[in-house]
Amino acid sequence: MSLSVNINPEDSPLARFAHELRTRRLEAGLTQRQFARRIGFSASQVAMVETLRRNPDELFAIACDKEFGLKDHFVGMRKAIKWETVPEHYRDWRSAEERADEVHIWTPMLISGLFQTEAYARSIFEDEPGITPEEVDAKVHRRMQRQKLLTREQGPLIVSLLDEGVLHRPVGSRAVMRQQLDHLLKMAAHPRVTLRVVPYESYSMVGLAGGFSIAFIRGAAYVVYIDSSPIGRTLGDRDVISRLLPRWNALQAAALPVRPSIRKIAEMRDTWT
Repeated sequence: MSLSVNINPEDSPLARFAHELRTRRLEAGLTQRQFARRIGFSASQVAMVETLRRNPDELFAIACDKEFGLKDHFVGMRKAIKWETVPEHYRDWRSAEERADEVHIWTPMLISGLFQTEAYARSIFEDEPGITPEEVDAKVHRRMQRQKLLTREQGPLIVSLLDEGVLHRPVGSRAVMRQQLDHLLKMAAHPRVTLRVVPYESYSMVGLAGGFSIAFIRGAAYVVYIDSSPIGRTLGDRDVISRLLPRWNALQAAALPVRPSIRKIAEMRDTWT
């Protein structure tokens, strides 16, 4: 039996999804358990979605559409929920990242969020002044959700350059760092991921002022994301893009090739024992 909750569908995209799911299920004369069995999910999952305790994932929304004979109805509502949970300043970049054929990422201070473990990300967020445990949980969840970009069948190619200092900078415990570098090595084997390290001995000062990412479509750079505090910026300004591209090229020239980069990561992984 689900909790009794009064849901106003105008409150949020999640509330709209929950209200319509419950309404259509009851109109069909189905209990939560019967409906769950028909769509291949558990009754507890159905109950949690209907009471706003869980966001529906894409497979859940697809199953709802199929069961009710609808075309992309619940899938469309689920997309609105997805973007609702992304901070407003980051939505343009997330959208660009998902449309891109290729994404180039430069990270001089921390490992890119696309490759962070949950423990590494949590250690970063917990250090923010005044943050609550609930806010930490929400930020970690969003970061892990973003990583689904790497599991899509037609996801973009990711080229990530990271400064060697990122491998030395302690984030959380030594165990967290070892786990993180282990994960980075696994990501280096991903068919759509290229990881390269800009070593100390390159003496490159390019890019140390801050990280940035560039999204490409059909070989053309069209949007950039610039890291800054407290929030980053997504820009499509051609002048900004034309100024960042030579910096990216200079960083690539300073970076180690792929195999020496992987060896460098593995060597540092072994020091975090």
